[in-house]
Amino acid sequence: MTTDFSDAELAAQPAAYWAGTAYEALISFTRARQAEHGFTQPQFWLLRNLSKHDISPDGHGMTVPELQQAMSSYLRPEDDLTAETEVLLQRGWLTRDAEARLWITETGEKARTGLKQHAPAIRARIHEGIDDADYVTALRVLQRMIQNTA
Repeated sequence: MTTDFSDAELAAQPAAYWAGTAYEALISFTRARQAEHGFTQPQFWLLRNLSKHDISPDGHGMTVPELQQAMSSYLRPEDDLTAETEVLLQRGWLTRDAEARLWITETGEKARTGLKQHAPAIRARIHEGIDDADYVTALRVLQRMIQNTA
């Protein structure tokens, strides 16, 4: 895929195509880097959503359907939270109570913290050669397009 377009050629390009292409490339890259470290993006999200030190406001356990609802805006169709929770249960990072609520364990909390440490390197690679001002401008443009079409 070439990106050597003139400004006029770029202005004629469909934003939806490039936004979708960027989304797929970024998700694929991020998930591949996480897999190199032995975890999946959905596993990390599960730990984050169950941790009182992260997304969960109170650290209260949740069922798989509750977690699916909580993550509905960023789960992908191929993400299988039931299978992902089984892996985390086997690793001892989660436990399940009698009401099928999942709880993060102390080992799971340590794992979440460790997994989170990979995020800056992944972000740095994605942002390589892009200054913060250009990045912010690109996001503002995308946000405005969303507002214009809402």
